[in-house]
Amino acid sequence: MNASLLGSSGPLRRLRSKAATTAARLATKASQVSGRGAGGMIGGLVAGAIDPTIMSQLGGQRPAVLVTGTNGKSTTTRMLAAALRTRYSVATNEGGDNMDAGIISALMAGRDADAIALEVDELHVPAVADKLEPKALVLLNLSRDQLDRVGEINKIERALRSCVEAHPDMVVIANCDDVLMTSVAYDAKNVVWVSAGAGWLGDSVTCPRTGGHVVRTDDDWYAVKPLPDGRQFRRPTPTWEVNSEQLTSPAGSRPMSLTLPGRANRGNATQAIAAAVEAFDVELDAAVSAAEAVDNVAGRYSTIELGEHSVHLLLAKNPAGWQEALTMVDRTADGLVVAVNGQVADGEDLSWLWDVKFEDFDDLAVKAAGERGTDLAVRLTYADISHELIADPVEAIRACPPGRVEVLANYTAFRDLRKALTKQEDYRG
Repeated sequence: MNASLLGSSGPLRRLRSKAATTAARLATKASQVSGRGAGGMIGGLVAGAIDPTIMSQLGGQRPAVLVTGTNGKSTTTRMLAAALRTRYSVATNEGGDNMDAGIISALMAGRDADAIALEVDELHVPAVADKLEPKALVLLNLSRDQLDRVGEINKIERALRSCVEAHPDMVVIANCDDVLMTSVAYDAKNVVWVSAGAGWLGDSVTCPRTGGHVVRTDDDWYAVKPLPDGRQFRRPTPTWEVNSEQLTSPAGSRPMSLTLPGRANRGNATQAIAAAVEAFDVELDAAVSAAEAVDNVAGRYSTIELGEHSVHLLLAKNPAGWQEALTMVDRTADGLVVAVNGQVADGEDLSWLWDVKFEDFDDLAVKAAGERGTDLAVRLTYADISHELIADPVEAIRACPPGRVEVLANYTAFRDLRKALTKQEDYRG
């Protein structure tokens, strides 16, 4: 039957949607039984191929919030979903599958939930927003990431800005310390400004709207060149802020003690809490407590035991993420393994390695590992870091002195290492 006819009336549309979800469940089950994986992606792919409207159908006009940015999507979404669960049942893509297939799978799994919280790849936000009509959008940060897939960052900024313009009633929770995300949200009707920090400044030295230079001071920034309408493009005044000890909201200041490490995660938590409170009327204390309790995001930040080694896992995917993750490495550990792959999911262009400041490992025993370990070893050599090249990350861990080992890996290196570790005889989860 012609696809347009199948989608031309209510009964036929529902029939097609039912066929799509049924086929998706079968594909998911087959993937699980065959040992190929959890099956979430294949289920979403099958459902989307059968019914291109399935995402909208599954959304069902439920209140939804989308989280996007170069770094911190998974962590922020996990914290936001935890905060929302203090009041609602929540459908969310906790596995981090943030493109159409993963989103469809998450919506199928949570089709009876009251609310939806999704991390969404920056390139996919406009299309997902058009299908789900979200109640809120969380804008974290923008920086260079997989140039061979994503392209120049200003292209992403313009696409996100158009998305905000197309959904004027959407509440936008934006990081005012990030110049590019500020530009995205600058003209939004319902914007909540959050000072979430900006550890990486390399992609925000010019105004994305005029090309003029951006001047920074300790707690402010502004573009030298005015906008075409004569306005000054300047850091907005935030109503939510965070520092090393406290969270400040419109209700005042209060302590916030996270389980997850790092300054960036305090910013992530603040935006998650602001979204829950401002857009979904979650109680502030409940939202903070929920964010504080998050201790693991798809294995990131977790510690596992492997023989004589206690292994702490950290994930980083681009220059900004690597720079932030490097601040979380325990310099008193007994060893450090840095693992880098260059698969499609990582971005095959690894020139970003030269943007990361690796010159600060003190006396750690460093091992370079991964499929692109040689590229990493060259970078470490130029950084004057004493290291050993061991391609297999598991063997690199074993080559470290007994005790605590920090492991910093990019996306597929992290994924493959976790799988490999569970197969080791002396692995203890």
